[in-house]
Amino acid sequence: MITIVSKSELVEVTIPFKENLERTERMEAVAKAVKEQKTKQFSVNTEQWINGYGAEALADLVQGMMLSSYEQIRFPKRERKELEIELTGISDALLEQAKAIVKEAEVVTRNICFARDLVNLPANYLRPADFVREVREKLAGTGVEVECLDEQELREQGLNGILAVGDASAFPPCLLILRYKNQPESSHVLGLVGKGVTCDTGGYCLKSASSMLGMKGDMAGGAAVAGAICALAENKVKTNVVGLIPLCENRISPGGLLPGDVVTAYGGKTIEVVNTDAEGRIILADAVSYAVKKEKVTKVADIATLTGAVVRALGFGMAGVLSSDDEAWSDLEKAAKKSGEWFWRLPITKEYEKRIESDIADVKNSGGAECGAITAGLFIRLFAESTPWLHLDIAGTAWVDRPVFEYQSKYATGFGVTTLYELAKVCAGAQQ
Repeated sequence: MITIVSKSELVEVTIPFKENLERTERMEAVAKAVKEQKTKQFSVNTEQWINGYGAEALADLVQGMMLSSYEQIRFPKRERKELEIELTGISDALLEQAKAIVKEAEVVTRNICFARDLVNLPANYLRPADFVREVREKLAGTGVEVECLDEQELREQGLNGILAVGDASAFPPCLLILRYKNQPESSHVLGLVGKGVTCDTGGYCLKSASSMLGMKGDMAGGAAVAGAICALAENKVKTNVVGLIPLCENRISPGGLLPGDVVTAYGGKTIEVVNTDAEGRIILADAVSYAVKKEKVTKVADIATLTGAVVRALGFGMAGVLSSDDEAWSDLEKAAKKSGEWFWRLPITKEYEKRIESDIADVKNSGGAECGAITAGLFIRLFAESTPWLHLDIAGTAWVDRPVFEYQSKYATGFGVTTLYELAKVCAGAQQ
């Protein structure tokens, strides 16, 4: 809980002030100062920060303090100590503005922590149905329409990509759809599509034991979409967003997907499966196509822990992006400036597109080892067709064994929640 008071009885934490810090650097300074105190009940005098950076810097303080105080889920489960923060040094003239900024930042940050919790859960605690239940409970009473297409409905609708991957598991796949419509005067609808592979063995193209261990987090894109929509709804942002999260496990079974198989995705495009460990793009193909054709979104952004190639290219602090047009990329740049998360736009050329051409189908699901982050994204772009499209590959940023930034904790980072939240505001022109 964060409150604004004139005077606090709690332990006062001094946040060192430096000029010309970017948002990420400000959050780091806050997180470092809080961690050094080893307490969850403290006060912060915000006067110098407001004078130096403006009232908006209160959001940096809130997010830095809350994220640095995040506690990892443990088993057996134990109660986590409630955070209690009091902010002082806010003038009467800024009081109402400060309350609004703090409230919005607190809601967004709680949903980053919600996404972290989902990603940190072991796969046997978060089957596809468990993911749906957690999100339903979180969204209860918010006005978000929640629909879940079960295995039978996936077959009836022709969502064969999700089925092709998920049928190998005893825990059936599904497509979770979250509709948040709070801008009725606008025809713009942003589609957010998040990869939701809750367990990824690689299928018959089996992963090594060491690389399989962290694959309980292969649904971090789905968690980011869920967290962003929860935050939008709780803050009642004037925007229209539809979230689609294809959920499944990628396992091995006698009837499982094999290299060489051909799958007909939603909408009719055929996919030659050359690698069963490139499963995320297959389920995203279905969901992106469904978003465009059935949900009629006017812009679509997919987010996924998709490739090791993006990690090798950009490391653990920056996500890779592909975009079908400059306007969509500009929207993401604006959102990222507000969120403080880092993105790098990757190039698109015909040479890269040729790598995923198939001799027997419309497209194949892998273009080989070279430029893998690009060809993976280009595969998904085919299913967005002419709709403005963004692809965020967060394989390096969603999970860190060693935190890159002070406000991160080990393992799940919740990366993408704030950027998707801000992207929905940018696309709607909702500057609150």
